[in-house]
Amino acid sequence: IGGLPGSLAVTTLVTCTIFATATGIVGAVVTLMGLLAFPAMLRAGYDERLSAGVVCAGGCLGILIPPSVMLILYGATAGVSVPKLYAGAFFPGLLLASLYILYVIVRCMLNPSLAPKLPKEQRMPLGFDFDKDKMALVKYVVIVLLAVPVAYAVVYGMEWLLNMFRVMTTPAGVTPREIDYTVPDKLPHVILGAGAIGFVLLLILGKAVFKELARSFFPLTLLILSVLGAIFFGIATPTEAAAVGALGSVLLAAAYRSISFDKLKESVFLTARTSAMVCWLFVGSFIFSSIFAILGGHEPIKAFVAMLNLSPTMFMILAQVIIFVLGWPLEWTEIIVIFVPIFLPLLETFKIDPLFFGILIALNIQTSFLSPPVAMAPFYLKGVAPPHVTINQIFSGVMPFIIIVVACMAVVYAFPGIALWLPSVLYR
Repeated sequence: IGGLPGSLAVTTLVTCTIFATATGIVGAVVTLMGLLAFPAMLRAGYDERLSAGVVCAGGCLGILIPPSVMLILYGATAGVSVPKLYAGAFFPGLLLASLYILYVIVRCMLNPSLAPKLPKEQRMPLGFDFDKDKMALVKYVVIVLLAVPVAYAVVYGMEWLLNMFRVMTTPAGVTPREIDYTVPDKLPHVILGAGAIGFVLLLILGKAVFKELARSFFPLTLLILSVLGAIFFGIATPTEAAAVGALGSVLLAAAYRSISFDKLKESVFLTARTSAMVCWLFVGSFIFSSIFAILGGHEPIKAFVAMLNLSPTMFMILAQVIIFVLGWPLEWTEIIVIFVPIFLPLLETFKIDPLFFGILIALNIQTSFLSPPVAMAPFYLKGVAPPHVTINQIFSGVMPFIIIVVACMAVVYAFPGIALWLPSVLYR
């Protein structure tokens, strides 16, 4: 896509979206893209503000796109199913990433000096060379067709392993819980659709590019899809799917010959630290909401809201505006732990679905990572950026993306099916 306006920025956003589905956090993606993509864009002559905005905004997608840590905390606070939240956040997350990409392309078309096109000699050629390999198309058709039964084996093999694990870990005298698919009939169509997409990629990208993707990109994508698919289709709980993902990550690292004891120890330490943080947030949220309820804190708030005589739409807008404003001085953890429990009792009064409310909050909290003065994403980027890039340039670059987040919230609110359709299909 070297000829596309802002091609490096678009590629960075696509990469951030993919990494968001593998991490669920912000700091790691922003730092990684700040080390890899940000210097590459600057060397290509890209504007510092645009490049910084792309890295910061793209890196924040991990807090929205599953498996998001924030959605886990909201689910525990609001009593909403985490798999349903994951399913509901999937399409809004892709929509937000698409709006980012659209903004970059349009802005670079209007002002090409912001992102000069790559020279032709630096672009990777696409397309098959049928003159050199007459059987190339036949070979890859066979590969795609073989991928379908392999995918079936992976999915149903995971089901068998999880059932065996539940049988072995269930106490004597207790009937183990069997896997109960919610949408088994749709799974073959999903697998066939993935095979069709792979076939189209073969035709578009060509042999050389596809071989490179098969070595680097496709294994990670398969791991991500297997983890999220296991959650969405009811094959495994989020905890069980996370265990499968951890095992798959270790196997991939071993296959790439990049695993070592030090890296494994660091991964275990970071996992334990993140898990401990989430658990303590659960404790803090429970303590605060319990004390708040015991002291009768909900009653004056309900009385105040009733005095305003708000409609459900007006209340939703007011709640999101409050959270948006709080996102400037506070981090997302304080918002979820302290302020979400205050809004939750009012949702029943206004007949608002807590699932839909949580998706809008997840979108809204994107701004808390981008907006100064407590903007963690710009500070993460500043820590790894070249010295000549100032924090003011980074803040200036993220401002348009904050506006895009607000626009995405308006679209999701106007068309709630974007967030509610997938949960309604998967969890009838």
